[in-house]
Amino acid sequence: MKRVLVLHTGGTISMTQEDGVGVSLSNKHPLGDKFLPLPKDIELVVEEVFNLPSPHITPKEMLLLKERIVKAQSENFVGVVITHGTDTLEETAYFLELTLKNNLAMVLTGAMRSSNEIGSDGLYNFRQAIITAAHESARDKGVLVVMNDEIHEARFVTKTHTTSVDTFRAPTFGPIGILSKNKPIFLKDVIEEEVYPITTVEGTIPIIKAYAGMDGTLFDLLTEQSIDGIVIEALGAGNLPPAVLPSLEKVLQKNIPIALVSRCANGIAEDIYSYVGGGVELKNMGVMFVRGITGPKARLRLLVALNAKLNKEELRHYMTEI
Repeated sequence: MKRVLVLHTGGTISMTQEDGVGVSLSNKHPLGDKFLPLPKDIELVVEEVFNLPSPHITPKEMLLLKERIVKAQSENFVGVVITHGTDTLEETAYFLELTLKNNLAMVLTGAMRSSNEIGSDGLYNFRQAIITAAHESARDKGVLVVMNDEIHEARFVTKTHTTSVDTFRAPTFGPIGILSKNKPIFLKDVIEEEVYPITTVEGTIPIIKAYAGMDGTLFDLLTEQSIDGIVIEALGAGNLPPAVLPSLEKVLQKNIPIALVSRCANGIAEDIYSYVGGGVELKNMGVMFVRGITGPKARLRLLVALNAKLNKEELRHYMTEI
């Protein structure tokens, strides 16, 4: 038998919609009462780690999941499935990717429609996630997200639509695989992440999104607080309005690390332009260009690096060489 550990954490996949009230969490997981047609050689062990809407999940809950999966590696499981709310699913997936030295297949899934809505996608996504986690080909692929018959790697997947069932996409890079009725089919290799098995998630790292006419006010306000780093979602390939620069320099002089990604949905951050506020100047100032991931994921990457106690050179390499 292929033993798969299922960890329920809440989210829409565990919710029902009450008349006139809206969608809310159920005391009893609605998937537990439904028939799940699985291959006969798969055995499920189901646990509810917590029951939260995904906006309530923090790195502390992510750390709890990581610690449970570490324990599972010695419990004769072939894979782990985590059901999760979709708003922050990609962040939990990426945190686990960054912090787990893993010998199990790991899959996150969720739903865009609650269990009693017409066309609910939760049960189907759940089944396909289990099929993937039980398959030997998924064991060397890192942390995966399975939704709507597509398989994505944690690094690049992101939620792109507020309500559509095909919300999870990997802009620029695309899915790494698809699902037939009974097995995953992988089309691409994944990029192996450098793993730091941290035991703490301390640190305050805000995200600032750049906009036309932006000045240094937000940076000035933040440096009056106790912060450990900043992530900037910059314009285009990685540029900022020139009025930001004096305040940005003050942040860097305080040895507060700044990571930069693009606010664009496709492409990567690069130091291309040499005008005032362009990427060339920002990189020369000491801003770290993080390629191919979103602002929230860059924040988690920086959080992991700080809790791993990387020195300045190690930090720059970790944030930029991806």
